[in-house]
Amino acid sequence: MHKRPLGNTDIEVAPLVFGGNVFGWTVDERGSFELLDSFFGQGFNAIDTADSYSFWVEGNQGGESETIIGNWLARSGKRHEAVIITKVGTTLGPDKKGLSAKRIVQAAEDSLRRLRTDYIDVYLSHYPDPETPIEDTLRGYQRLLADGKVRAIGCSNYDAAQLREALETSASRGLPRYEVLQPEYNLYDRAGFEGELRDLCLAENLGVIPYFALASGFLTGKYRSPEDASKSPRGASVVGKYLNDRGLRILHALDDVAKRHNAKPAEVALAWLIAREGVTAPIASATSREQLESLVLATRLALTTEDMEALTRAGE
Repeated sequence: MHKRPLGNTDIEVAPLVFGGNVFGWTVDERGSFELLDSFFGQGFNAIDTADSYSFWVEGNQGGESETIIGNWLARSGKRHEAVIITKVGTTLGPDKKGLSAKRIVQAAEDSLRRLRTDYIDVYLSHYPDPETPIEDTLRGYQRLLADGKVRAIGCSNYDAAQLREALETSASRGLPRYEVLQPEYNLYDRAGFEGELRDLCLAENLGVIPYFALASGFLTGKYRSPEDASKSPRGASVVGKYLNDRGLRILHALDDVAKRHNAKPAEVALAWLIAREGVTAPIASATSREQLESLVLATRLALTTEDMEALTRAGE
């Protein structure tokens, strides 16, 4: 499996990252183990999670995904093959929120315990924290990097101005800098990344691992009418956001390209994203072996220039 360098770090990842948000939510531990065994067995090496996954499930408090991943790492013996990406910053309680140096160090220790490891490969600020100076945040990461508990740091959901401030602070204060960005980016949701933010990432050689690569499942093609909202727990929100003239135009383009390649729409949508300038590896989830095999096929799908242009035009 060809690996791609993750920005300026010494980390390399396969062109697809497994999204661990489903672990402890729509996939139990046994199913998660089977999916990860297959994923790594086919040459992939990176898993994305967060300390907050999956706190939104009744009875959960956050950390369930990390716990399952940690149990799998212990059982499989693949810790040194795996690139573990996790995040801090979501509010989990009155004293568990934000990106202060103290919170970051505390949260990292909790994540390390759940992941059953002594280091995190990539540690991300999940959301910007307007109440904490970026210098304080970076000093928390500095301590973790110095102690060998984190290999590289980055951020998620930062816009161009926020990322630029962080990079400038790193340079002016001699602090470690964000080397990885995790934006929302897919064939439908493009405005937040394309343009100034992507230009900054390219100029600074940041690794980019987009989330919602399939637009919460919309780009699989299974949501084509209001009646399809019942097809999943998040179906209603997906239909409400994406089922419009532009969304249908994108689905039509995906259908056309998929037919030419004897592929599925989801595979085409992921292949488009993998081939986009500035993208290192998108994140995508699977809840079954069948879905996982489709994700794997996407990494082997070579779209033509004509395919890429048709898909890009459809989403404009």
